[in-house]
Amino acid sequence: MKKTTIFITIIIFLAIGSAQAQYKLGVGLRLNYGYGLSIKYNMSRSKAFEGILYSRWRGINLTGLYEVHQTAFKVNTWRWYYGVGGHVGYWGNGNRYGNPWFDNNNNNTILGADGILGLEHTFKEIPLNLSIDWKPAFNIIGYTGLWLDDIALTARLAIK
Repeated sequence: MKKTTIFITIIIFLAIGSAQAQYKLGVGLRLNYGYGLSIKYNMSRSKAFEGILYSRWRGINLTGLYEVHQTAFKVNTWRWYYGVGGHVGYWGNGNRYGNPWFDNNNNNTILGADGILGLEHTFKEIPLNLSIDWKPAFNIIGYTGLWLDDIALTARLAIK
């Protein structure tokens, strides 16, 4: 924990000169039912690509999303967004890991489609971007089904 705090503090001081409402690259932590890493690249004011790497049921998922952003509340520092993408991942053995939906003890490699709907705020004073989003997913291969439980809070270092 101490090393993580020191690392984040150093990154913030390195990027402090680039604090602004519109950022080019955001790197940070995604918190939902587990922990993850989010990297968002803003191609323009209204278009972005986000990559998410996170754990779930003793496995790992990689998600790529294309997002469309628009100003929210008529305030430049607030944006709402929506988008689509896909994921690939691996989930561990059934009930052994506390997943009540698995009815077997098989490992599952998954592939599917994702959507996202969210709201974000980028601070002008410090290089910090916070977002909350809902990311439904549908597994096409592997443990198939619709997953509607992914609501997350993400904190990103906003880099110019």
